[in-house]
Amino acid sequence: MSKVELNDKKIQILEVAEKLFSEKGFEGTSIRDISKEAKINIAMVSYYFGSKERLLESLLLYKTADLKLQIELLLHENLEPLDKVNKLVEIYINRIDCNKGIYRILHFEFTSKKREENLAAFTELKKGNLKSLETIVKEGQSKGIFRKDIIIPLITPTIMGTYFHFHMNKPFFQELLNLNTDTLYNDYIKNNLTKHIQQTIKALLVYEN
Repeated sequence: MSKVELNDKKIQILEVAEKLFSEKGFEGTSIRDISKEAKINIAMVSYYFGSKERLLESLLLYKTADLKLQIELLLHENLEPLDKVNKLVEIYINRIDCNKGIYRILHFEFTSKKREENLAAFTELKKGNLKSLETIVKEGQSKGIFRKDIIIPLITPTIMGTYFHFHMNKPFFQELLNLNTDTLYNDYIKNNLTKHIQQTIKALLVYEN
């Protein structure tokens, strides 16, 4: 879902929903809460999105559509497979870091099968991103660069899990690594943490010397 397909009121509702979902949790936020915060009639919110689940799905697609586009463009770049993987890690970390709220909702609240069924379009988006990753890995395997025994679906959780452990323990790592301003902390994620994750994924993919 691109911003072009959404009018200003819909975008306003989505932005408010993201804020409230990340602060109060999905279950702890009502359509009434969202309409009150957005200063938009509750009937209008329901008219635009139907249910809270549909609103969430629209929010996820709105916030992650550009990730899908970036990954698809990466497939066609004239880069070696390992360089594509490194760039993929950068894209993922950048997108998560820019949308901490929504990714936190995704990774810590949505584990049930029922929830997955309610978010069918988002599930398809994830499958598409996984297919793109698979294309990159298989290219590396066909060139004899990447191992044949890689469990491809576990690569994305390895990237995201490392990021989230770091971010969910922000005060601990700020003190440990002397990252006493948000600028230092964000720069550390962009440079050091991203490089560490790239090295980790490389170790999983590439044959040992």
